[in-house]
Amino acid sequence: MKLWAKNTASLKEVEQFTVGKDREFDLLLAPFDVLGNIAHAKMLATVGLLTGEEVALLTKELREIYKTTLIASGEEAFTIHDNIEDVHSQVEFLLTEKLGDVGKKIHSARSRNDQVLVDIKLFLRSELEKTVQSIQAFFELLITQSEKYKTHLLPGYTHLQLAMPSSFGLWFGAYAESLVDDTIVLKAAYDVVNKNPLGSAAGYGSSFPVNRTLTTQLLGFADLNYNVVYAQMGRGKAERIVASALSNVADTLARLSMDACLYLNQNFSFISFPPELTTGSSIMPHKKNPDVFELIRSHCNRIKALPNEIMMMTTNLPSGYHRDLQLLKEHMFPAFETLRDCIRMATLMLSNIEVKEQILTDEKYKYIFSVEEVNKLVLQGTPFRDAYKQVGLGIENGNYSYSAEVQHTHEGSIGNLSNDHISANMNKIVGEFNFTAYHNAVSKLLAE
Repeated sequence: MKLWAKNTASLKEVEQFTVGKDREFDLLLAPFDVLGNIAHAKMLATVGLLTGEEVALLTKELREIYKTTLIASGEEAFTIHDNIEDVHSQVEFLLTEKLGDVGKKIHSARSRNDQVLVDIKLFLRSELEKTVQSIQAFFELLITQSEKYKTHLLPGYTHLQLAMPSSFGLWFGAYAESLVDDTIVLKAAYDVVNKNPLGSAAGYGSSFPVNRTLTTQLLGFADLNYNVVYAQMGRGKAERIVASALSNVADTLARLSMDACLYLNQNFSFISFPPELTTGSSIMPHKKNPDVFELIRSHCNRIKALPNEIMMMTTNLPSGYHRDLQLLKEHMFPAFETLRDCIRMATLMLSNIEVKEQILTDEKYKYIFSVEEVNKLVLQGTPFRDAYKQVGLGIENGNYSYSAEVQHTHEGSIGNLSNDHISANMNKIVGEFNFTAYHNAVSKLLAE
């Protein structure tokens, strides 16, 4: 069944090629397609395109279909029949099978274009919420570990050369604050997604007097995509913006994973993990490999490429709908679960990390305190450049002496991590998503 079919059937090869993997990924859209249908039906009744009795029949049946979309597997689960093109056709088929001509009326005043658009926006909104929740839990772990290990010093590096003293408190806290900025970008993506394209039809509006403000409210969107041409142009752009936001989180995780691989290396030996969290070698019995972090790094590097993939797939498309956009699903949709899997595994690893103590007491790290010695001279009145030269000559001449005590008290330093401020910033940005608003709207839509 095809929504656009008349009397001519497509060649089988054409049908297989154009449908592609749509059925597979459309199953993820099924609950959102039903929600869009309910909102659309309610709106049609207010403008006289459905009677009160018809909308009652449609919404009742749609709520039943919605329940099946939430079933993971089994005979009661929602499926797309082999002879049906996509999720939209399947839902309409089920309505028509049960309600006859009333079911056929559901597609009045819309196109499959705006139907797909609203489904994708609702899906992206939901996936962004799940992702933010995963990030928030991981953030809390990082803050906890930062406080737990704030007195454990480790070397800081620039150019991978010994630089200045750092701490595990700083290391964990740095990635926590990185996630704050990543979440700010996710909020911007969420704001783009949380706008209603329904009613734009094929991208040029409708001669029916549809009430787009009403469907916006019913679906819990914050606002409309007002211009109907832009609403259609937003497909591909919304995915690209979301992919860019995900790539920032992926970059944070990839960088953390690289650090963990280095720190576990025997030449660093700053951290370790229980044997069951590492893997071994087929011939080297001493090996404890950081496979989890290596795979996180690789998965996240793939996600970092996603914005460019989407950018290239939508390059030079003129306004209006093009079938190229269909392929975005198979690139975009799996990225959410992949990223959340990486967050879950990073959480498992860092929850069980073992941090080495007294790392900087090893003499090989003595020069890491050179800046501290320069600063001591400056505090005694020596001009900085002279103090720098004096300590530098001492290092070259072999008469350098140092103290391993570190006195850093300013905001965000070893002795003043400012984790309370970092946490407050995260709580603020998460609160601004206001997920409750759309949950309340959806609950009302599904209420009997």
